[in-house]
Amino acid sequence: MKKQQWKPGNMLYPLPAVMVSCAREGEKPNIITLAWVGTVCSDPVMVSISVRPERYSYDIIRETGEFVINLTTKELAYATDYCGVKSGRNVDKFAELHLTPGKAGTLKTAPLIEESPVNLECRVTEVKELGSHHMFLAEVAAVDIDEAYLDENGKFRLNDTGLLAYSHGEYFTLGGKCGSFGYSVKKKRKK
Repeated sequence: MKKQQWKPGNMLYPLPAVMVSCAREGEKPNIITLAWVGTVCSDPVMVSISVRPERYSYDIIRETGEFVINLTTKELAYATDYCGVKSGRNVDKFAELHLTPGKAGTLKTAPLIEESPVNLECRVTEVKELGSHHMFLAEVAAVDIDEAYLDENGKFRLNDTGLLAYSHGEYFTLGGKCGSFGYSVKKKRKK
């Protein structure tokens, strides 16, 4: 296989395409679409989001110290894209897209998006000023899930939600299952 070497770039794809909601007290809430989000730690449960300082949501998150990561689905693809290309300085994205700002159970100002199957309520613990983007490290204070995805035994069927991913300028739903955690080392049953 022949390879070309390119200059350094962020080619770690696919990424989750999420809508991050935030608000200042007494002001309209906002939504920013981000793909530079990730898991940082499991104990305590922590995540990160990276935002350009010139984005409208940046100052809101920096000042309030909170935000909600809202997972997206195929049904939310249009809204996800719209919230990534329109600025909250000029548009009320919740109103424009007919999305419902819900009350987060543990946060003071940041709303969750009711139409999202999973909402992660986050409190900022640290801001790393890294260059073009600043990374907000945050502890997950609570997770809200849509009960429609609970099976009869109370198990959350996350993979049935139709999660959205972003890869190299395009949105995708996840494809078919090709394995499960640990399947490569699982003992085979004797017949």
